[in-house]
Amino acid sequence: MQTCVRSTRDLKAFAGAQSVAGPDSARCEASSAVVPDGLCARWRRNARVASPVRQAALVVALSSLMGSVGVPAFAQDGPSVSVGAGLRTAFTHTQFEDDNDDETTEGFDNFTVNNARLYVNGTITKNIKMTFNTDYDPGSNELRLLDAYGAISFSKAVNIWMGRFLPPSDRANLYGPFYAHSWNVFTDGIQDSYPMIYQGRLNGVAYWGEYGKAHFSAGVFDGPSADFLGGNAGNYGGDSNDLISAARFQYDFWDAESGYYQNSTYYGDKNVLAIGLAGQMQGKDHTAWSADFLLERKVGMGGAYTVEAEWARYSQLGLTFPPSDTTDGGFLLGSFLFPAMSGPGRWEVLGKFAQANLKGAGPAETLTTTEANASYILKQFNARFVFFFQDQRFELNESANTWKAGMGLQLQM
Repeated sequence: MQTCVRSTRDLKAFAGAQSVAGPDSARCEASSAVVPDGLCARWRRNARVASPVRQAALVVALSSLMGSVGVPAFAQDGPSVSVGAGLRTAFTHTQFEDDNDDETTEGFDNFTVNNARLYVNGTITKNIKMTFNTDYDPGSNELRLLDAYGAISFSKAVNIWMGRFLPPSDRANLYGPFYAHSWNVFTDGIQDSYPMIYQGRLNGVAYWGEYGKAHFSAGVFDGPSADFLGGNAGNYGGDSNDLISAARFQYDFWDAESGYYQNSTYYGDKNVLAIGLAGQMQGKDHTAWSADFLLERKVGMGGAYTVEAEWARYSQLGLTFPPSDTTDGGFLLGSFLFPAMSGPGRWEVLGKFAQANLKGAGPAETLTTTEANASYILKQFNARFVFFFQDQRFELNESANTWKAGMGLQLQM
């Protein structure tokens, strides 16, 4: 079996066709027969100088050999493996600011590896696939399991996944850090605060399907394994032995989005107007739900403006700021991608405002988050530099107020 490297966008779309180095090496890459690597290399080298007669003779000889050892006619539909990787790394200056203490000047600088991921996809048959992804966790300095699931696809309308993966939830969870528009994603208390084991994932089984411009997904997921922070399902609520049920519905009014995963922007490739509703429940009284919105319109040759928004409520289910057991609030994001090329890429400016209301035990608290990005987009989500500034303010706990600024680099292959 030959191994090929595809883009992570292909990994997300579960493209099953094997990639090949070129027409001259196609018989090495496309065949499921076990062929020594040295022989493949020799074929590629000889193919550059071989005459048409020698090429034809070689094809006939190989065809006879493959027929004599009983290689099945459907060999090209056999198993294949694709591998990819992703990196997010940054330099950040963080400054603590207590509005009640004029002498508060504490701050620090650091370089971080935010994410380092390895993506592995396997096609077992045309309709059965497997995904195994890992991620570096900077908090524990360990490599952790990200995704591990099997996927059976009967049609665009009928797909079944089972294992560890992103459950039906808000758009932010379904695009994750690598397909997020802003750099400091998942820090505002609103985006992707659904219960999770790690990086938004849960263990379970789900159905999803596309019906033209409508998308629907639903599943059931394990409760105890999401109990990693104490409390239940990630923080507060529910009997941890109860299953977590999840569902999402989305409708695309303009261009249709495809697949289970989402984007926060298409960098001008699509005109998008989409609304999504999602919810999760564990037991009777522990719920989380959200509504999200994405608008993107092409501008000129390669430019775009984007508006994204979300409102969410996590009631004794999901990740909240202790001692609160309920969070509600929303965010609004706007961006403009300049059409004109600047060297090999384009510049984009982005602004975001979010407010999270923390309720429950103790006095109510409010967290406001303001962020600004200036991004240099080389190859969309596969190569970009982001200069960022973020300010976070608590209404009561002012000693936790911070602002940070820095530069991030993201690469994928």
